[in-house]
Amino acid sequence: MSRLLLVSNRLPVTVKVEKDSVAVARSAGGLATGLRRPHERSGGLWIGWPGDVSRLSDAQRTRVEAQLAEQRCVPLHLTSSEVNRYYEGYSNRVLWPLCHYMLDRIPRQDRDWEVYRKVNERFADLVAKQYQPGDIIWVHDYQLMLVPGMLRQRLPEARIGYFHHIPFPSSEVFRTLPRRDELLKGLLGADLVGFHTVSYVRHFSGSLLRQLGLDTDVDCITWEGRQVRVGAFPMGIDADAFDALAREVGVLEDVASVRRGAEGQRLLLGIDRLDYTKGIPRRLLAVQRLLEREPSWRGRLRFVQVAVPSRTQVEAYATYREQVNELVGRINGQYGTVQNVPVHYLFRSFNEKQLAGLYRAADVMLVTPVRDGMNLVAKEFCAARPDDDGVLVLSEFAGAADEMRGALVVNTYDIEATADAIEQALKMSETERRERMRGLRAQVKAHDVHWWVSHFLGRLQGLPTVSVNRAKEGAEALARMKSAEHLALMLDYDGTLVGFAPRPELAAPDDALQALLAKLVARPNTTVSVVSGRPRETLQAWFGTLPMGLHAEHGLWSRPAPGLPWKMLEGVTPEWKAAARPVLDEFSARIPGSFVEEKSASLAWHYRQVDPEFGAIQSRELRLKLLETFARQPVDILPGDKVVEVRPHGVHKGRVVDSVTRALAPGTLVVAMGDDRTDEDLFAAIPEDGLTVHAGNKPTRATYRVSGPQEVRALLAALVEPSPE
Repeated sequence: MSRLLLVSNRLPVTVKVEKDSVAVARSAGGLATGLRRPHERSGGLWIGWPGDVSRLSDAQRTRVEAQLAEQRCVPLHLTSSEVNRYYEGYSNRVLWPLCHYMLDRIPRQDRDWEVYRKVNERFADLVAKQYQPGDIIWVHDYQLMLVPGMLRQRLPEARIGYFHHIPFPSSEVFRTLPRRDELLKGLLGADLVGFHTVSYVRHFSGSLLRQLGLDTDVDCITWEGRQVRVGAFPMGIDADAFDALAREVGVLEDVASVRRGAEGQRLLLGIDRLDYTKGIPRRLLAVQRLLEREPSWRGRLRFVQVAVPSRTQVEAYATYREQVNELVGRINGQYGTVQNVPVHYLFRSFNEKQLAGLYRAADVMLVTPVRDGMNLVAKEFCAARPDDDGVLVLSEFAGAADEMRGALVVNTYDIEATADAIEQALKMSETERRERMRGLRAQVKAHDVHWWVSHFLGRLQGLPTVSVNRAKEGAEALARMKSAEHLALMLDYDGTLVGFAPRPELAAPDDALQALLAKLVARPNTTVSVVSGRPRETLQAWFGTLPMGLHAEHGLWSRPAPGLPWKMLEGVTPEWKAAARPVLDEFSARIPGSFVEEKSASLAWHYRQVDPEFGAIQSRELRLKLLETFARQPVDILPGDKVVEVRPHGVHKGRVVDSVTRALAPGTLVVAMGDDRTDEDLFAAIPEDGLTVHAGNKPTRATYRVSGPQEVRALLAALVEPSPE
């Protein structure tokens, strides 16, 4: 395993001082827990701020440094001014509210940017100093958005990943930031940029397109001669640990104590940092509304809201705390009695055992942030319910809502609907509660924090080292193909075997191409497949009688040989087409020369006959609209050569490779030829000992390059021509 260099604002430790004694203890929590295993197993380092140690004596500081080294932690010490301006300032007064759509909370003047940049530079310098060839660098979160780009300048060949733990806002919101371009370019220094949800990936892609004019082809951006991958990696928790904790005798005693204290009342629970993104006031208003309209619940339910102190010195948080206190007092004053009050508000921290007890005791868990990157509390609640009981009410604006289908999902801004959901949860039958919770627990356990780490690092480690200038000429490819005992050709059509035409139907195969393909399929020990974005009806009409494999709509449909039926990939549903078609039709209607092509499970907007400059502008606008319209839908928006295609997520040419290679003789040389982004998926799936050929001058991961369709045909023709005597 490669050595892992983890980089985050804070080290996963707490420095504890008691009299003259000083100790460095491991922190608990999602990131620290999830990354501990790969950190230790790889012999890697964790680089970050250890907290304020400025008041320690020299001797104490020396002991801290020694204990950090034992835990393979490398400290970056920050001054109080740097903490105030880099962390409290730019990170939490600018980036935090921006990413949570709270623009009114951002200061008018951008005074802390320069300190943010300089601290990011200090992080990059320290990482570069610790780096050894072959290390993998993983940078975490919004405090360090410039670090990947800075590291790329210092370490051009390094493998760098970045994960964004908070929401990434829509391009319309992100564009309001004066330093938007610098931050985007900073992230593009990574090889892999990860987010919690597909929505955030789409928003990031939209910002790249709007601000930098960069296309994201499904999950790939070409930037400064490199291919940057982007993906959704929903973070989990240590589910097994929470499950085990919730079964402990001490926790069960706490559960019994809480229930006795509730005196038969139904228990609603909220657990949050006291942060303005968590939606506590709206949650309180929903509880108030339920009590107001349904008097029968008065005295029968108790809402326990735990508010963990957070950033107490920041004025905005102090004001927020006052607002929450006022609401709690108002509700209790209105609906409380001498015997009980409906809201029990606890402004303090709880340890994991105490939290597990509250989770198990609750009838309904309210997780209703106004915006949240993921929200691990929702997952902790489910993991801590081995009794398969309890109901989760979850905001649609939490990243977790994309995964947790068994929750009652609400629009936090709709107080009435949230009150409805709370009442629905309270009235839900035991059978339904258990069915929902079993599904939620299965999801949380299957996609825990260890899965998240291995999923991200596996993807990062599996990425090839790509340079746009390293593709070799086609002559060497020909020599390898001729010398192969068995050969399998996987050929794109448009742009590879034929040039582009104003309309798709005008690019039919000519007689020379038909003759060439007939010779190729007749060549001994040679199999041929055409892998195209064309509809299956078109490929069948053109090549149906030739003994070769046909794969249509980027691999959605396949037909291995003549006489065999076409088969569609399983699990693909085109319901989204009904919403996408009007958007494409609108652009087609107002842009002369453009038109919409509908396939069985995809749509394409062609603009080859549109003025090139105008067409490029409109293509960009269409992609932005599609990205925002379908941010939560399982679709991919692909820019091609004078075309924008909308297709089901996960359908790509690379999925064809396994079915083709499974039937090949051992030792067969697999060759893929293509010209655009969709073919990069094909190239990525070809076996390591295979051969990939790019037709054109675009950035590519292919090993070989030819100029275009004419040279592709010449290369293929040379395979079937008699060798000179």
